[in-house]
Amino acid sequence: MFSFEGGHVLTKEQVREQQHLDGIMDELQAADKRLTAEIARTKNEEQSLNKNFFSDMSLNFSNDAESIETAASIQQQQQMLDERSNAWQQSTQQLKTVKRLQVSPFFARIDFTEGKEKPETIYIGLGSFTNKAGKFLIYDWRAPISSIYYDGGLGHVTYQTPDGPQVVDVSLKRQFVVENGQITTMFDTTETIGDQMLLEVLGEKSDTQMKSIVTTIQREQNQIIRDTTADLLFVQGAAGSGKTSAVLQRVAYLLYRYRGNLNSSQVIMFSPNQLFSDYIGNVLPELGEQNMVQFTFYQYVSRRVPNIDVQDLFSQFEAVLSPAQKKVAKLKGSLAFFKATEDYAASLEKGGMRFRDIKFNDTVFFSKKRIADIFYSYNANYHLGNRLSATKERLLNMLNRRVESEMKAKWVQQAVEDLSDEQIRMLQSEGKTEFENSDEEYKFFARKIVVDAFKTIQTAITRNHFLNVRGQYVQYLKDAGNFVDLASFGLTQKAWDEEVAGFIAAFKDRRLTMVDATPYLHLYDLMTGRHGERDMRYVFIDEIQDYTPYQLAYLKGSFPRAKFTLLGDLNQAIFTKDDSHTLIQDVSRLFDPEKTRVVQLTQSYRSTAQVTEFTKAILRSGQRIDAFDRQGPLPTIAVRDTENQLVTALIDQLKVDDNAKQTSAIIAKTLEEAQTVYEELKAAGVPATLIQSENQRLVPGNIVVPSYLAKGLEFDAVILWQVNAANFHEEDERELLYTIASRAMHRLTILASPDLSPLLAGVPASRYEKK
Repeated sequence: MFSFEGGHVLTKEQVREQQHLDGIMDELQAADKRLTAEIARTKNEEQSLNKNFFSDMSLNFSNDAESIETAASIQQQQQMLDERSNAWQQSTQQLKTVKRLQVSPFFARIDFTEGKEKPETIYIGLGSFTNKAGKFLIYDWRAPISSIYYDGGLGHVTYQTPDGPQVVDVSLKRQFVVENGQITTMFDTTETIGDQMLLEVLGEKSDTQMKSIVTTIQREQNQIIRDTTADLLFVQGAAGSGKTSAVLQRVAYLLYRYRGNLNSSQVIMFSPNQLFSDYIGNVLPELGEQNMVQFTFYQYVSRRVPNIDVQDLFSQFEAVLSPAQKKVAKLKGSLAFFKATEDYAASLEKGGMRFRDIKFNDTVFFSKKRIADIFYSYNANYHLGNRLSATKERLLNMLNRRVESEMKAKWVQQAVEDLSDEQIRMLQSEGKTEFENSDEEYKFFARKIVVDAFKTIQTAITRNHFLNVRGQYVQYLKDAGNFVDLASFGLTQKAWDEEVAGFIAAFKDRRLTMVDATPYLHLYDLMTGRHGERDMRYVFIDEIQDYTPYQLAYLKGSFPRAKFTLLGDLNQAIFTKDDSHTLIQDVSRLFDPEKTRVVQLTQSYRSTAQVTEFTKAILRSGQRIDAFDRQGPLPTIAVRDTENQLVTALIDQLKVDDNAKQTSAIIAKTLEEAQTVYEELKAAGVPATLIQSENQRLVPGNIVVPSYLAKGLEFDAVILWQVNAANFHEEDERELLYTIASRAMHRLTILASPDLSPLLAGVPASRYEKK
């Protein structure tokens, strides 16, 4: 390792690298000026062409020959406009890359020989950059050649190219930290990414926005990023293993690799909550890419069930389920229930579909019986979607035939007589202005009025308003015992019927639990023959341990042409708890095993070795976790007799963190407790921000946050509030305790009164310090 700080004498190699960097900075500065001038020039040319579009040509349509010539002139002018616009966009994109590289041009150098060719040296950065002659001065980290940096040490290394695998002999791997045009630190390493570089980056303070990890991508993370063959890439990663970061780099890589054939609107990511979506929102723009589509599962579901109050994250976490409700929730989240929904929908092809009357002016226009007769008049070859399409077409034809007869109705006659002069002028602007006689005039206005009035019926038909989806789902739940084995989930028919009755009571108030929302939508899609969003090419789902197998199966069907990347930590299940440990087996049944790849990330980078060893000890069993050798203080545990004493201990700890220039997150189990401790701090004059909604953004300074909103985030110092026996006593809360404790990067403090949670009884005394 070489350090450039403190006025030390530099070696020849250090001087040479700084001179090379100075040359690159000069080239970037020149490119900045050139591109800025090009953008201004092409923009002016485009504006000039727009302004003089027609004055620069003579328009002559007197005969066919002249018309053809005029059309050719217009096309030529439009082509010139398009060329200027494309040149402007291309220069703007190049300038953005140059601006990014001026902050930090490169972070790695590789010397290698390919075959009998002469030795080559390449520098790797956040984007590609060539000089005016077209020579590459910096290679994009996503370029095939750059994978040498991530995938191997010195010696023979194989990397993938569009033409197949290539073997090179690597003689030097050098890593840099560059700030303000100066190399501050430089490492030569035989490893993929040296520990010195990792320690340099991991020792930094946390931020309110996640940063890219391009400079420290590990070999196993690089395999995730560059995989292009798997239909399902399943990433099981320990807390702090960089799985989310790696997957965001994967999005950037795919957008680079398939440039021109893939855009960010064809990539969707499901995040655990909106707070986390905002936290990761800067990573792709930092890499020069547009953000992909982002949803939480709640947002995705609730936007498709209007006028129904879907259970949100807060209600889902705070809900206390009875033993019977837990069994029902497990059943409704299972693949068995997914199949039962499909079997029930298939049975509706023979009978049982529920319809609503289509009304007009409070009278039945198409009765539900008439609609049912039409629906079931088609032969057995018609599946639900086909039947529905044919029924809608028939209803629309019937509606059109009713226009003529309805024109004679008294309400229409009255409406024509009541037309104001302004209404008459408006209706005439859409058709005739002169009529041969009064009958013709009446028919014109009557038709306009009826057709306009029938638009509500037309909308009801085209938007499936005549389907009684709510009634159909209730009927499905009542009949579910015929399609799924209730006993295999520990349920009797009587217990199931009681739970269905409770569901119906809530459903009448238009309330829908999250565990019912997905089967409800699935049944609707099956009834209507919906085939999903076929343009989406890649789907990323984070924190999959909190999804049910049913939800994942539904998402797979919702994006039938997409490749899936699922990532999570089965040790961190907050909502599905013990059920999460069978998730890999359940999900693997949904995909072709030949095109499924499971990657384990066992190395935890976020936390110090002391914090990682402590959080590992909370778990009884689970996925392997390896601590990275970054040192810090032991976690501390403070137990006090009263909550007032605990507040004093909290304030004292905040001072310790503040003196260490570390930002603290106080994590309480529930929102109510987070609000309480926030008020205590406020009364003591201690500044902090309360995060009580996922729609808030993280801000600098100390924060107070409920546990279910802390998923995926990281903080310099974490203080767990009231880890007592009352809050954490159930065995299925062990994963929650592990999840929130593993948010800490540098320092972990646990506070409790009047006693400590029994879930921490198994943690060896050597792994923490009592206060």
